[in-house]
Amino acid sequence: MAKATKLTTKFVESVRPTEGRQAAYPDAQIAGLELRVSPGGRKVWSFRYRTLEGKQRRMSLGAFPSLDLGDARDKAIKVLGDVSDGKDPAADVRRAKEAAREREIENFGDLADSYFEACEAGTWRPKNKKKRASTLATEKAVWKRHIKPKLGKTELGHLTRRSVRNLLTEMTKGGIGARANKAHAIIRQICSFGIAEELMETNPALGLPQPADQKARARVLSDDELKLWWNTLQRWPSNLRLPVEEGEDGEGELVTIGRPMRIALQLATLLLQRRAEVAGMALAELNLAEATWLIPGERSKNGKPHLVPLPPRAAELIKEALKLAKGDRKEPPPHVFPSRHKPKSPFRPDSLNHAMAELTSAIGIEDVTPHDLRRTGSTALTSERIGVLPFIRSKVLGHTSDSGGGSAVSAAHYDANTYAAEKRRALEAWEDLLLEIAGERQRPTNVSPFVAGRRG
Repeated sequence: MAKATKLTTKFVESVRPTEGRQAAYPDAQIAGLELRVSPGGRKVWSFRYRTLEGKQRRMSLGAFPSLDLGDARDKAIKVLGDVSDGKDPAADVRRAKEAAREREIENFGDLADSYFEACEAGTWRPKNKKKRASTLATEKAVWKRHIKPKLGKTELGHLTRRSVRNLLTEMTKGGIGARANKAHAIIRQICSFGIAEELMETNPALGLPQPADQKARARVLSDDELKLWWNTLQRWPSNLRLPVEEGEDGEGELVTIGRPMRIALQLATLLLQRRAEVAGMALAELNLAEATWLIPGERSKNGKPHLVPLPPRAAELIKEALKLAKGDRKEPPPHVFPSRHKPKSPFRPDSLNHAMAELTSAIGIEDVTPHDLRRTGSTALTSERIGVLPFIRSKVLGHTSDSGGGSAVSAAHYDANTYAAEKRRALEAWEDLLLEIAGERQRPTNVSPFVAGRRG
């Protein structure tokens, strides 16, 4: 066995394959972790451990560079934690793989079930890394809503390019081009899984062009739109109605959006977090004494905890929402925005889209989504009106790609700062500007505390 050394990112990046054999480089920092380099140059992280019964196990953690040194060490530590709890992760992965292979696959729906099980267990890694829970949730939603009803019962031998193309064309003509593109990708991945499991010979989705042109949105609300949007949410008119279609008589349908949903949309506007993160806000994630909201890694898009400082109005709105959620109950529900039909579950993220679509249609703001609220605030943060550095803006939004001009490796593994103070100043400045635009607050100047060197 090779002598263990404390691996470094530089070494992992630069190590070259050994001709004719696989080379192993054990890590001195995490016992059992090693980098294996094949003669062809493929670099894979492997981890050895002993179960509580003394059985020796080895399992693959993932390939470099998809899984870097820091993440490999974190993953190894997690495996050790599972082992100390009496689990056997390598055996669990093997059993999940065997179960997927032994399942009787008769149609495309059966194959999809096996695909999702394998992704969840980590035995199927299309890009050499386990899919995030949020990614799988989106894929399952598209599968259930759009693909399964049309193709779920199709026998694998009868799944053709024509049947796939017809579904995607129908979706595109229905005005859901982005969903059609997503469905195309999901069908392609499920079929690739089927080929790898020797259940299919060809991939009927491979080679089909993307169903719809998908341009990156650039929608930013104007000050007038922001004012109308915010004031409608805050002071809800009881007679708000959807517009009447051309040629129809009478009044449009009355729009009724409850106060909890309006608060959720206000918080999405103020805090600039993703709709799923706002909709799923949990009581356990809040520290109102310190005015913070900690989104756990399992709910954030990048899989890492994200601290969101709460500016004053946002904290007030959360307290109002909590009071509404508790109602006459002795104990408050676990979520700030509980579902009416399932009180122990939060709002569905797409419910924010539906509510926003109705409201903006009624008040005459066109082509806007919850994500556009995030883009609007993001644009204001780095504008001359507030003057936040792009690096801090990225921290506010929960992005990890911006390293502030430094090494991405250093930012990822050697910078433990949450930049809470800077994020708080940024969100407070955005709240001040938004409330000024809405006419609720007046400042002597629109110059931000970041530009003027003062606390606004």
